[in-house]
Amino acid sequence: MEIERKWLVEGWPAGLPLVEEYTMRQGYISVRPTVRIREEAKTGGPTAWVLCFKSAGGLAREEIERPIDQALFDGLAAKIIAKPLIEKVRRTYLLPDGCQLEVNHVDAGQPGAFWYAEIEYPTVEAARAWAPSTPALAGYLACEVTGQPGQSMGAYWEKTR
Repeated sequence: MEIERKWLVEGWPAGLPLVEEYTMRQGYISVRPTVRIREEAKTGGPTAWVLCFKSAGGLAREEIERPIDQALFDGLAAKIIAKPLIEKVRRTYLLPDGCQLEVNHVDAGQPGAFWYAEIEYPTVEAARAWAPSTPALAGYLACEVTGQPGQSMGAYWEKTR
């Protein structure tokens, strides 16, 4: 089960410790339900290839991820090659309360480029109860889009690809 909240943001956050960074490429075999492939290259680390299924939902939804090999990733990507894969840079930051803030820059330099941030939670109750711990973080996370139609990466795929 994936339980997360999502915000549209501008740029990388200031003053938070960086935990890790990934460069990603992802594409969609289906958006209803979501069936996605992703290549995740950790800065200074390994590259992984993942097949993911996500059910419909907003704050909480089923998510099943399985590692795949590069050959399968490349084969599936070739099936959707008429649509270029989405490119993302994801940086994960440690928040003062111990949560992790994942900030994504999507399709940098492209007309539809945008930024978003997510926090994953252990329970729906924890997600609903969470609030930014500083005024600066509250300002950065001012535009929450959790569960709003059209705010998923699948919707972005449909709109731009």
